[in-house]
Amino acid sequence: MSNQKRRFPFVQVDVFTSVPLEGNQLAVFPDARGLSDAELQAVAREMNLSETTFVFPRDVLAERERGVRVRIFTVNEELPFAGHPTLGTAMVLRGETAAPEIALDLNVGRIPVQFSTRDALPFGVMTQRNPEFGQVHAREDVARAAGLKIDQIASDVPIQTVSTGNTFAIVPVDSLATLQNLAPTWSAMDAYLSKTDAKFFYFVSRKALNPEAKLQARMIFYNGEDPATGSAAGPCIAWAVKHGVVPADQQALLEQGVEMKRRSRIFVSAGREGDKIVNVRAGGHVVEVVRGELFF
Repeated sequence: MSNQKRRFPFVQVDVFTSVPLEGNQLAVFPDARGLSDAELQAVAREMNLSETTFVFPRDVLAERERGVRVRIFTVNEELPFAGHPTLGTAMVLRGETAAPEIALDLNVGRIPVQFSTRDALPFGVMTQRNPEFGQVHAREDVARAAGLKIDQIASDVPIQTVSTGNTFAIVPVDSLATLQNLAPTWSAMDAYLSKTDAKFFYFVSRKALNPEAKLQARMIFYNGEDPATGSAAGPCIAWAVKHGVVPADQQALLEQGVEMKRRSRIFVSAGREGDKIVNVRAGGHVVEVVRGELFF
């Protein structure tokens, strides 16, 4: 039996931030060919981050037509789509090429990321799928599941499930203080969510600690708290435009991860065509923090 170990280089980046050790961590394996599904999941558990992405290079024509094939894993499961892994992976693939766009072929389909320069640094913006609006949730039920009083959930806008690839119930809280003091348990939330069309809650305040931010949010799930959730920020801005919280086509700053000292700055916008919300976009910076090699 050979003792030769396989070696897989990886890059770790912090996403939705230009400040190292803030934002949301992501490990990117630029060439995961040869890894089985079980090994992909095991590697993601080993990295122990919110998500790990695996790139499967293929011929140039296929990548031009369909995008670069990428799979996204949490420590527990493969995801059809996630925001910060999309932006972070695209930035790693872009490297020093100055390419204006990198398209990824994810399990939800082709997701393009456009690049520009902002504050003298590369800045990426992904265009997500058009949103699907689902169930409107009762405040009493959500308050009970989240360990809140009913009046801690805003009554002037609905709690609604929205998806651009992953389903989130957007929960508007009454104040920044309520958001900051959230202490729900995943088991209670999951017991409620499992009976609905949403997979996670995304709690949002229309007052933010940073006066430049329009929204501040938190996302607590089975692996703890997420510092930045791009696949929820897209649905959130779609919800905000639909319900008049943010004007159509106006870019807004959404901050997340503040309470866990990993502030993320997510720049979001969405348009409106009649009754439809379209052109959902989420962008930000990415900073590289680690390069390494996994071998086994």
